[in-house]
Formats: sequence, structure tokens, C-alpha cells
Amino acid sequence: MSEKFFHSKTAIITLSAACFVVLISLGVRQVFGLFFIDFNESLKISNTAFGFAIGIQMLMWGLTGPIFGALADRYGGHVAIISAFIFYTLGVYYLYSGPNTGIFFQIHMGLLIGIGLGGTAISIPMSVVGKHFPLSTRTIAMSIVTAIGSFGYFLSPIFTNYSLKVYGWNYTLFIFSLFLLTGLVAAYFVRSPSKNESVEQISDQSFKEALTEAFKTKSYILLVSGFFVCGFHITLVGTHVPKYVIDRGLEDWTAAAILSLIGLFNIFGSLLSGYLSAKMSKKIILSGIYFLRGISIIFFIFTPASNISAFLFGASFGFLWLSTVPATSGIVAHLFGTKYLGMLYGIVFLSHQIGSFFGAYLGGLFHDLYGSYDYAWYLAIALSVFAAIIHLPIKEEPVLRLKIE
Repeated sequence: MSEKFFHSKTAIITLSAACFVVLISLGVRQVFGLFFIDFNESLKISNTAFGFAIGIQMLMWGLTGPIFGALADRYGGHVAIISAFIFYTLGVYYLYSGPNTGIFFQIHMGLLIGIGLGGTAISIPMSVVGKHFPLSTRTIAMSIVTAIGSFGYFLSPIFTNYSLKVYGWNYTLFIFSLFLLTGLVAAYFVRSPSKNESVEQISDQSFKEALTEAFKTKSYILLVSGFFVCGFHITLVGTHVPKYVIDRGLEDWTAAAILSLIGLFNIFGSLLSGYLSAKMSKKIILSGIYFLRGISIIFFIFTPASNISAFLFGASFGFLWLSTVPATSGIVAHLFGTKYLGMLYGIVFLSHQIGSFFGAYLGGLFHDLYGSYDYAWYLAIALSVFAAIIHLPIKEEPVLRLKIE
């Protein structure tokens, strides 16, 4: 008889609410690049200043991820996510209402929104969901959160491109703040399992012991190092591709279409990654994803600029966009169990966000220094090769403590 997918009513509610939370959080986050021209004209924000703000946002997202993860592990997922949504909503609202120039732009776009993303986007909702599912179905459940949440990636650029033309950037940000309030309400239902609902034996390992164990595990260090590349890739693309395609003579709607295609194909890529991660080696899946990202970028930048090549890039890179997440988080849970999954995956995600900082900042800096994004793309290709190699030595087996238990 096949094992039940849902082991409790709380698991059903938590999975559904987590999907909505991630849809709202990532949907809003995905389209900030579409605002750049308006920010440049209305607020006099340069490429470098915009890239720096997004870089701060990525760093704060990463730095606060382990904090919100520890908060979720200790007090429940809903407490962590609601707290984060408050910061996120305030950041977007103040960008709308002002003051929103100079240092205030960096505070609102970088600091507040970054903190908000630390507890609402992907890592915390997914880690809470992961605690409701056993090893055999965990990556599938996590991939559902990633995939359905990614539908926001598909819808948001379409809505944003329309709203910017019809209502302007100010009112569009106000609408975003209302969206975030609905996410805050949904966050109340992202509940960690009770002791009776837990699908695995809870160890008596302490917070400090979990950290020590993780950083003594070579496979964890390799995973942390590799996820840096994922952050660099997706933030370089999400932040600077809108400007890049316009620089190459394409229309602004093409930029929005690329972001929408990324969201659409990410749904399929994430689901496939989650399914395959339950059937085969997760490290091989990750190595393949990073290698194929490099191929996708090479095709995009070395073929003549056209809508067809742009759309093919959006589809191919979108298929590989967050497909790294179920496999990466699945390895963390497999190595160490789920008791401190929020915190340990949060640390892996911190590396991702450090990569994101460099993807956002160096993209803008290279463009301002050299008049193009070429050097940023070359670096992204080199990092693809690095990530494809570094995942191969990872050992996908539980640490000695779990084997003994």
C-alpha cells in the first residue's frame, strides 16, 4: 500500500498557505527591474545605485534568513513569516509614499524589503512545509511550494508592465503593498507541526551542536559554496536583463515577457526537479542544472538580438531558475534531519544571497564602467562551470548522529 502524501490536516493547510505566501513574496520581488527606468527618471537613481540597493536587499534577505529560520524552528513558522511581512510591506509602502531618494531609497528598497524577503520568500515557508513530510515525499512537497509560488513570477511581470503604463510606478507600488497584506494574512496558517504531527523523531540536539555539526560536514560546506552561484545568476538576470535587452535594441515589453517566461517555465522545472530529487542523486541534478545555465547564457549573449532568442532564453533559464531549491534543501534535510532545517537551510541561503549581492551590484557597476553587461555575463558563465564541478564530491548520506539514532 502506498504511503499517504499528507499525514495531517495541518500539513494540507500549511502547504496551501505557504504556496500563496511565496507567490506573493516572489511575485513582488521579481519585477523591481521593470521599475528602473521610472526610478531613473523620477528619482534620479543610477545603474550603480539601483544595483547597490538590490545588492543590499539580497544581503539582508540572506543575513536575516537564518534568524527567521531559527525563529521558525523555535516559535513556529507563522510567527517568523508574519514578522517578516511587516518589514516587506513597510519597505514597499515607503517607496510609494516617500521619502524615497538617496539614502532613503537604499533603506526602503535595500534594507526593509531585504529583511522582509528573509522570512517570506522560499526558504522559511518551504522549510516549515518540509517538516510535515517524510524523506520519501519531502522534495516533492518543497517543489510544489517553489512551483506554485513561482506562478507569481509569471503573473507579476504581465500585471506590472500593464500597471506601469496605465497607472504609473507610484500607484503600482501601492497596489503591491496591498498584495503583501494578503500574504501577511495567509502567513498565519503556515504552521510548524506539533510533536504529535511530526513525521520524524525529534532529537535533543541543541542549536549550538547543530551549527557545529553542520560546519564540520564537508558536503554541507560544498553545498553552501555552490549555492553562491545560484544567487549570482538569478539576481543578475532578474535585475539587469530588462536593461540589457533594451540596450540591444529590443522593446521594453520583451523584457517583461522574458521575466514572465522565466516564471512560467520555472513551474515545470521546479516540479521536475522535486520529482527527480526523490528518485535519483540530488547532487547530479544540481551539477546538471548549473552546467545548463551556462549553456543558456552563452546562447543568449552570443546570438543576434531578437525576440525569438530572448524568449528562448526566458524559457530555458526559467526551467532552471529555482529548480536548484528542492534538491539543495533536500540534501540539507537528508544530511541533518528537519529539527533545525529552517536555520541550516537559511545559512545555505545566506551564501545564495551573497552571490545575489555580487550579481546585482557587479552587473550595474560593469555597465557603468564599460558601457555593457558583457563582463558580468562572462563571470556568470565561469561560475556555472565552477558550480557544476563543486557539487560532485557531495556525499548524500545522513551524518553519523542520525545513523546511530
